[in-house]
Amino acid sequence: MKPWGTVPPKNEARPEGPPGFHDADYTVPMADLRIPPSLNDLLGSAGLAPLDFETTAKFSVYLSLFVRWNTRINLSSVRNEEGILSRHIVESIAVARTLPPPIATLLDFGSGGGLPGIPIALCRPQIAVTLAESNGKKAAFLQEAVRVLGTPAKVHADRAEVLRTVFDSVILRAVERMPQAVAAAVKLVAPDGWLALMTTDERLAELQAAAGKRYLWEPPIRLPGSDSRILALGRKINSQA
Repeated sequence: MKPWGTVPPKNEARPEGPPGFHDADYTVPMADLRIPPSLNDLLGSAGLAPLDFETTAKFSVYLSLFVRWNTRINLSSVRNEEGILSRHIVESIAVARTLPPPIATLLDFGSGGGLPGIPIALCRPQIAVTLAESNGKKAAFLQEAVRVLGTPAKVHADRAEVLRTVFDSVILRAVERMPQAVAAAVKLVAPDGWLALMTTDERLAELQAAAGKRYLWEPPIRLPGSDSRILALGRKINSQA
C-alpha cells in the first residue's frame, strides 16, 4: 500500500532517505497533496477537534518524512504509519492544545524526531519553538523537516543543557535518563513558566521529585490512546532553578 503522506517529486524520482538525502529539489503544493481522512478520524475518536486543510497537509508531509528517515536513523521503534499517527502524532496534537495559552516560547528538550515539538509548532504557530537534539543525524532530520514544512521552529543541534536562555515552557518526552534530564531542564524554565512532562502514572512521582520543590503541579491530564500515559504540567513558583 502506498504511504498516504508521500510527497510527489517536482521533476523526477527522489533519492531515498539519509545519508545525503535532501528535499531542496522539490516543492509541496498543498492543493496537490492527497489528504486522507485518517488523522482527523483519529482525532475525532480521541475527542479532539479536526485540523484545517493546510495543517492536515503539513502533517501529511511530516509523516512522510518521518517514515522515510525512520528506516535509517531510528527516530522511533514504531515503524508503520498508523502506529506513528495514533501513538505519536495524535498524542502530540493533544499536548499542543493543552499547553497554557500565555506560552510564547517553548523548548522541546531532547526532541528526537520532533515529537512533540513539531506538532506544537504546526498547531500553535504563535509559539516560538526550539527543538534541542544532540544526536547529529536526528538533528539533521529536524533541520530538513523544519525547512520542508516552512515552520519557523529553530533547531539547536547540541545538548539542551548548554543553552543560555530560558523559555516559557520546557517539555520532555521519552528522553534517555529522564530524571537527570528533568533536573537539567528545570534550569531552562523562566520564572512563572511551565515544565511539561509526557510520562506515565508510575513515573510521575519520580520525575516530580527530580524537578525539585519549586514547581506547583496541576492534576495530570490523560493522553489519548493510553490508560497510563499522561501530561503533567508544573508551574515554576519563583525565579530560582
